[in-house]
Amino acid sequence: MVTVAPPHPWVYALRLPHDPRAVRVARMTVRAALDGHGRRDALDVVELLTSELVTNAYLHTKGPASLRLTGLSDGRLRVGVWDSHPYVPAPFGGAGGDSVPPARPGAESGRGLLLVQQYADSWGGWSLGDGGLGRGAGKLLWFQVGGPAAQPPRR
Repeated sequence: MVTVAPPHPWVYALRLPHDPRAVRVARMTVRAALDGHGRRDALDVVELLTSELVTNAYLHTKGPASLRLTGLSDGRLRVGVWDSHPYVPAPFGGAGGDSVPPARPGAESGRGLLLVQQYADSWGGWSLGDGGLGRGAGKLLWFQVGGPAAQPPRR
């Protein structure tokens, strides 16, 4: 199947409650959007990596999360997941080493960010600060697939 990149970017945004079902809703949204835009070629990778970032947002925060899926005019797909905790794990923040350490044998978690690092063409993250007054502004983790390795999205 030949994929034709649209002349204009498209964006889907979804606010996710702190609920274990949010991961499934995020996967279904990604599947519907990519299928609707003829991007089944990227579906498996984008769905898996989105699921990992949304799962981490649920497991490591107490607040809502947001998902943003963008189809860029050059054929790349960008996924961003915002959550309410400002800590950016390595290597997404550029600190703490160049790679995610492998999970211990038999561990039930700890593989999600390694999957993002291995399957995405590029990735990154920003802390948005603590928000002041005890309210967390959170962080944004993102990845891109398809097309040439990309520059980080602009803040």
